[in-house]
Amino acid sequence: MNIVLGVTGGIAAYKSVLLARLLVEAGHDVHIIPTDDALRFVGRPTWEAISRHPVTTSVHEDVPEVRHVALGQRADLVVVAPATANTIARMTAGLADDLLGTTLLATRAPVLVAPAMHTEMWEHPATQDNIAILRSRGVHVVGPDSGRLTGDDSGPGRMSEPETIADAVTALLDTPHRDGSPAATQAGAAVGEEHTPEGDLADLRVLVTAGGTREPIDPVRFIGNRSSGRQGVALAAAAADRGAKVVLLAANIDESVLIEAERPGIRVVRVTTTAELEQAAHAAAPGAEVVLMAAAVSDYRVAEVAEGKIRKEDAPGVAPTITLTENPDILVSLVRGRTPGQTIVGFAAETVESEPELLERGRRKLARKGADLLAVNAVGWHEGFEAAENTLHMLGAEGELLGIAEGTKREAADALLDAVLAVRAEQPI
Repeated sequence: MNIVLGVTGGIAAYKSVLLARLLVEAGHDVHIIPTDDALRFVGRPTWEAISRHPVTTSVHEDVPEVRHVALGQRADLVVVAPATANTIARMTAGLADDLLGTTLLATRAPVLVAPAMHTEMWEHPATQDNIAILRSRGVHVVGPDSGRLTGDDSGPGRMSEPETIADAVTALLDTPHRDGSPAATQAGAAVGEEHTPEGDLADLRVLVTAGGTREPIDPVRFIGNRSSGRQGVALAAAAADRGAKVVLLAANIDESVLIEAERPGIRVVRVTTTAELEQAAHAAAPGAEVVLMAAAVSDYRVAEVAEGKIRKEDAPGVAPTITLTENPDILVSLVRGRTPGQTIVGFAAETVESEPELLERGRRKLARKGADLLAVNAVGWHEGFEAAENTLHMLGAEGELLGIAEGTKREAADALLDAVLAVRAEQPI
């Protein structure tokens, strides 16, 4: 793929050298456009050696080629990393007085930005408004992370690691659109176009939960699980691509996974704990006709969360005791408070020895929960969680096996949505 990497004037520019190498090693043709300020951090020879292409910041070079337009037109993806507060503001305003600015205006390819700045700058209302505007135009955002900044500062604003950004690039280039083609060949639809529902889920309002909740033990530790959120994000993306209006409640999902949900038709709400997920689900569920509870929700939370870090030195030789208390059952409460005509789908991840045991456990859970459909999958050390593929056994309200969805998590998502439509066709209006 043809990737344009824009590098702007922040100290994190040094990390973009590794990002450029990762993209080149992945087989992409990478053209680097630094700003003049970026060259104060990393020099032109470094960028040319990594990319194997000439590097310039000016629109006045390679004039016969009309390079300031040609780079954007040929791009399959434009990445800006680091994206400083100044660059984000300039992108929002559509300023184009250098090669990077003109390229961003001339491209119809997807655009991915990785913000990097001090915490105060990232949290400033102007920056947050600019990010919201860029997202509304279809620009994809990775990070920023929270961590060590320049000097003694630490907090949100650190540019995501090059490997994370490279993973996000791969996910974005591989994201299929309604015609089955990758995002790179459907760039016009990926940047700034309004959501135009079409397909068998047109205008259906869908709520999806995804990821894994985390219950704090102290300010630095938590109880969690291995869910990557890939299946739930795939469900949200598949529903949106088939015309639905989706609210995605994302529990602790890595940006490289969540990037697939950054598309028209999906509104992402981030949550951390089961309590936060419960509150958000009950707020969003009344407006949804289909509820897909794909998140891995912690059954228990810590009864008393420590205000400070639990340290061995405070009680040498004595292991701390953690008392757990049961979390509310979000699925059951949604079923009890369902709105007329609403279809609610639960998920069950089980460690089992056989398929009959998997189905039996699924049917017992279905009887307890009261959902219209239950998607059951086997999990273990090497299957289910964090895997690229999945197998879902879909049980109807009476425990009957409606079908088995196998393949990538996107393929499993589409098969499950087909089952949802079949269930809804049988439900009384």
